[in-house]
Amino acid sequence: MATDKARFGLSCAITTPMREGGSVDLPRLVHHARHVLARGCDSITLFGTTGEGAALGLPARTAMMGALIGAGIDPATQIHAGVAAASLNEAVEQARLALDAGAKGLLVAPPFYFKGVSDEGLFIWFSQFFEKLGASARNVVLYHIPSVTAVAISVGLVERLKSAFPGLVIGIKDSSGDYANTEALLKAHGELAILVGDERQLARAVRNGAEGSICGVANLVPELLRPMVYEGRDSPVVNALVDEICSHPVLAAVKALTGHVHGDPGYGAMRPPLEALDEATRKRLFAAFDRITQARAA
Repeated sequence: MATDKARFGLSCAITTPMREGGSVDLPRLVHHARHVLARGCDSITLFGTTGEGAALGLPARTAMMGALIGAGIDPATQIHAGVAAASLNEAVEQARLALDAGAKGLLVAPPFYFKGVSDEGLFIWFSQFFEKLGASARNVVLYHIPSVTAVAISVGLVERLKSAFPGLVIGIKDSSGDYANTEALLKAHGELAILVGDERQLARAVRNGAEGSICGVANLVPELLRPMVYEGRDSPVVNALVDEICSHPVLAAVKALTGHVHGDPGYGAMRPPLEALDEATRKRLFAAFDRITQARAA
C-alpha cells in the first residue's frame, strides 16, 4: 500500500451545475467544489463522466477552469481534467486548455466513436496525442470505462503506453465495475496509481494496493470515502448508497442528490441529450438517501 504522501487519494468526479438551457452555472460550481474539498476530497476532476464532460466544449471548459482558479482553488494540486473526444485534434485542444491553465493532470478516455478497434490502433492514437502535446504533457491517468465508451483500455495496452512514455502515464482509472480487471491491473501495473471508479469495490482494492478513486459519490459523502481510500475501510453506507444511485440514471441521480445535500434544487438541470429526474423520482431518491445516510449515525 502506498504511503499517504505518495497516494493519489480521493478526487471528486465533480458534477457540472447547469442552468436551464444547458449553460454552466459557475457560482454553483465554485460553491460545490469548495464544499467537497473542505469535506475530505484531495482534488476535483473536471469534465469527467459524472460532470457530463463529453458534452462540454472548449468555451465551457475555459470558463469553468477560470472560475475555479479565480476562486482560489489551486490547479497544480487540486484540479485534474477529463479529456473525452472522438477527434484527436479536439482531444489535444481539451488537454492543452487544462495543462496551460496549470491543471495537475489529465484523465484521458480513448476515442469513442468507432467500436471494435484494436490495441494497435489505440496505441497509435494515444502516441499521437502525447506527441502533439509535447513537453507540456504530464500526469496522465488512462480512463477505462467501457460501459460508456465501448472501447476498452486493456492491461496490455497500458503496458505498451507506460513503456513507450515512461513517467507520463501515472495511472489508470478502472470504471469497468469488474473487480477481476482491477486485480489484473494491480498485478501487472502496481507501480502505477490504480484508481477504482465503483465505490463498492474501493476499500477492497485499496487493501490490495490501489491508490484511491475519482468517483461520483464524492460529490455527496466525501467524508465517508476518505477512510476507504486511506485505510481500506469498508463502508456499508457507501455500498447501499451506490446501489440506490445505480437504480436510477446515475448522472442525473448524483446531480439531484448534490442539490439535496446543498438544500438547493438549482443543481438538477442536465445538458441535453441527458434529462433530469422527474419530481416524483427525485423525492423517492432523496428519501432513500436520507434513510441510508441517517442509518450511519444510528
